[in-house]
Amino acid sequence: MAATKIETSGPKSLFSNEFLCNSTSLLISRKRRTVKVRMPVAATAAFTAVQMEAKLIELDSMKVIPETPVQFAVSGQVKVEYDAMEQMKELMFNWWDSSKTAVDAQRGVFLQLVSSDIDPRTGKAKVSKEAILDWSRDLPINADKFATHEVQFLVDGNFGVPGAILVTNKNSKELYLKSITLEGFLHFDCQSWVQPEKLHPEKRIFFTNKAYLPNETPMGLRELREKELREMRGNGEGVRVLSDRIYDYDVYNDLGNPDKGLEFARPDLGGQRRPYPRRCRTGRPSTNLDPKSESPANEMMPMYVPRDEAFSDGKRRTVDAGSRKGMMKNLFPFFKHSIEGDPINSFADINNLYKESRNRSNFPVESTADAFKFDPPNIVSREASCCLRDDEFGRFTLAGMNPISIERLKVFPPVSKLDPSIYGPTQSALREEHLISHLDGMSVQQAIEKKKLFTLDYHDVFLPFLSSINAHPNRKAYATRTIFLLTQFGTLKPIAIELSLPSMNPFKPSKQVITPPVDATSNWQWQLAKAHVCSNDSGAHELIQHWLRTHACMEPFIIAARRHLSVMHPIHKLLHPHMRYTMDINARARELLINADGIIESFFSTKECSMEITSLAYKNWRFDMESLPADLIRRGIAEQDPTEPHGIKLLIEDYPYANDGLLIWSAIERLVKDYVNHYYPDSNSIRSDSELNTWYYESINVGHADLRHETWWPKLSTPDDLVSVLATLIWISSAKHAALNFGQYHYGGYVPVRPPYMRRLIPNEDDPEYSNFVSDPEGYFLSSLPSLKEMTSLLSVLDMLSTHSDDEEYLGDRKELSTWRGNPEIIEAFYRFSMEMKAIEKEIDRRNSDPKLRNRCGAGVSPYQLLVPFSGPGVSCRGVPNSISI
Repeated sequence: MAATKIETSGPKSLFSNEFLCNSTSLLISRKRRTVKVRMPVAATAAFTAVQMEAKLIELDSMKVIPETPVQFAVSGQVKVEYDAMEQMKELMFNWWDSSKTAVDAQRGVFLQLVSSDIDPRTGKAKVSKEAILDWSRDLPINADKFATHEVQFLVDGNFGVPGAILVTNKNSKELYLKSITLEGFLHFDCQSWVQPEKLHPEKRIFFTNKAYLPNETPMGLRELREKELREMRGNGEGVRVLSDRIYDYDVYNDLGNPDKGLEFARPDLGGQRRPYPRRCRTGRPSTNLDPKSESPANEMMPMYVPRDEAFSDGKRRTVDAGSRKGMMKNLFPFFKHSIEGDPINSFADINNLYKESRNRSNFPVESTADAFKFDPPNIVSREASCCLRDDEFGRFTLAGMNPISIERLKVFPPVSKLDPSIYGPTQSALREEHLISHLDGMSVQQAIEKKKLFTLDYHDVFLPFLSSINAHPNRKAYATRTIFLLTQFGTLKPIAIELSLPSMNPFKPSKQVITPPVDATSNWQWQLAKAHVCSNDSGAHELIQHWLRTHACMEPFIIAARRHLSVMHPIHKLLHPHMRYTMDINARARELLINADGIIESFFSTKECSMEITSLAYKNWRFDMESLPADLIRRGIAEQDPTEPHGIKLLIEDYPYANDGLLIWSAIERLVKDYVNHYYPDSNSIRSDSELNTWYYESINVGHADLRHETWWPKLSTPDDLVSVLATLIWISSAKHAALNFGQYHYGGYVPVRPPYMRRLIPNEDDPEYSNFVSDPEGYFLSSLPSLKEMTSLLSVLDMLSTHSDDEEYLGDRKELSTWRGNPEIIEAFYRFSMEMKAIEKEIDRRNSDPKLRNRCGAGVSPYQLLVPFSGPGVSCRGVPNSISI
């Protein structure tokens, strides 16, 4: 009795109609075929022993022909990035390599499909045979940095839907895997560097674009999902190398270098004494003199960021080009003013750093000298006086580089919160007689009740550090308070400035109040006082509002997201564009910007106290107050009002940052609400998401460990809670950072108007310098500013920090919508958001043309464009990138 053999044909397409169920994105596993054989007839009494023996021999000799599974060919397109020059070198090397044939089998990129289904026999996911992509043989040499290669997989008919791809790079160099597409419609958006197997033997895992909550993950992918997250968490040990993809936490103990000298030692930030957000751990060895301090990065041990967080080649070229441009522009003034103490004789010396005007033709003509000069900032008006006008001073607090420090004055006189036993009396020197003549007939109490008084208060921020700051021969600072009156035209008018110094001499007042001028002498005292306020504001902006409240406070959320949210998780997919480049720019900041003797210490008044100031400010940081509406209400600038479009009423109606920001905030909130409600219909779905809850828990308890016991942390129990948390994170990383960063050159690029530090205090009548001040007030003012050499260095830095790169991704540009191919409501939500960003751009343009809005429109008033969503590359003073990318 012969068995029936089933003939099988050659490979078929796994994506033929036979295996698609209505939707072309779903595959049906083919049932396994079995080979039928005739069953033996039961022995009967009629059978003789000989017959039975013969039958058994016959049955024993029968062979059941095992089934050959039906196999199917799956075609794929693999897109990789390459460097044309490096590829040419490798091709030439391979051509000359006589042993190439022998090693061919060991080269290439090996790929395996992983099914979403479990093999019932093994309990493991089904895996295809390896397909080999030898990209070193046929990679085209052309201008396009991406090349697409064909690859073919063979899988069994019952393989099921591919849900992941395993990749092994057996070449000698890393490769950037951009994407893989199967049969033209099943997408894997990889966007990751794959290291050579000799460096990282573990196979890389890439999942399809489809989003899955943890409890919805197909059975065949669950183990891989957990495995990838374990690998990215690491074990918290060892020195990280540039090829790693490991995310872990550490304190800021790498800002100083005591081995270079005690003057370069800096205290660790992070812990009970100096609380601070956590950074990414690098594992570099400690310094010789201080075992708690991590040694600085160097050529042998460069600064580590996880490989996929690093700048792209295009981004790196933009930053490097900015550095080279700054060096070139520094040459001319460096040779001309090479001596540090070379005096500034007139405002003309400063104005000579800038080109006369911008030539906007296609073929600009510049003199040789102009090639080394800076473009004039197009925000600040430079009149004959070259000093900050009162109307500009008020306007810049609402529509300038730092529009988030202004607060409503609620108590008069202001009261310090510092310890009086250390810092002296808490009472302010401000009195009603200082203000009364500027209040349009109101008393101070009436003006407070009518919500007409506002303040920039840097008293408690700077006073604890003034002794250290003023000990430097070329740094002099006050702890300032400025009072503004909201005029009938909706503008802010400065009416008093309090200047405080540490209380060291009981017979000499440590506080003085300067009011608007009444004569020539008081005019220059007023100008110097405003310059000192701007110096305070520059430091507070760069250190607290910009670095601390955006860069530093966002990093723990990013680290926790990479450690605990799978790339398959819908919240990871939502947040992914808003985490781009942040860890790289933060690492560069630790190496060059906020480190000992770095850019901040060199060009701002705070010197070696800089980062301790941010630690003190972090004690008062609250995540629940970082959304725009909450921040405006906290500062007393707005009040809750459900009848208003955004649920709040602005007390300063013409507040460009808040007006434009609320448009973007509301759009973000609507997008996030639509997105969250799609995946989380109720509170139970939030509570049951293990990855989401672990991410949020670790962000607080490890990433912000020093504030983990604060009761103000938002709960994460309902979909509305999640909407609030995510909208706040997206707001911080996009619009808030853009408003604080991309105006630095145009708002801060003319030093007399916004000095980063001052070199002289304001002399009183009994000071030895007073006679020099009275005889040459302009010379005294100029001698208080940084030197020309320092100005050029500062301008180069501000120019670079204000530059958009060519590969910038802006709010409203969503590049991976194929992730939600099967969810039209999500795609529609992103489309609506993109349309809202374009509508916001038009609305901002309209506002900037409205003469009733005097804080953004008028003679010589530059439009407020920092929250215009889109921009071209370069220094544009507009554009809202998705992430903190510079």
